[in-house]
Amino acid sequence: WEDYGVVSYRVITNNGVAHIVDAHQNTVELEILNYHGVGTTNTAEAASDSALAAESTTNLNPDSTRATGTQSEPSTNQYRSVGTLTADGSIAAVEHGLFSQAATGGGVLFDRSVFSTINLASGDSIQFTYTVTYTAGGGAPYGSLICQ
Repeated sequence: WEDYGVVSYRVITNNGVAHIVDAHQNTVELEILNYHGVGTTNTAEAASDSALAAESTTNLNPDSTRATGTQSEPSTNQYRSVGTLTADGSIAAVEHGLFSQAATGGGVLFDRSVFSTINLASGDSIQFTYTVTYTAGGGAPYGSLICQ
């Protein structure tokens, strides 16, 4: 077990913001932004991202399935999702995304984070702790990612 600590602080994507607006209109559910994906390309994050650059699919157990997070509220202005992915092949993990669906290859990407390579072998697991903080008084929401 190795604690990598906070590996990224990033902005929420345009699609993530649109999902929040849609949730206010009751056309989508906000709590479905709870699925953790992992990828292998470290292209810089951008608010316009709509997917991971190279999401892992067949090296996951089960294949093509993102981890379902456990949701919590660590403080009154924070939402947290903790998800654990297990590899059944080699993955050089360098990107994480929080999504609106469990199946890889679709759904709304709420936040994409790029970090230094974490190598996973078959049977290894990685736990992602994603926290979004909302600030009253005009501060923009931001996400942070911890890997263990």
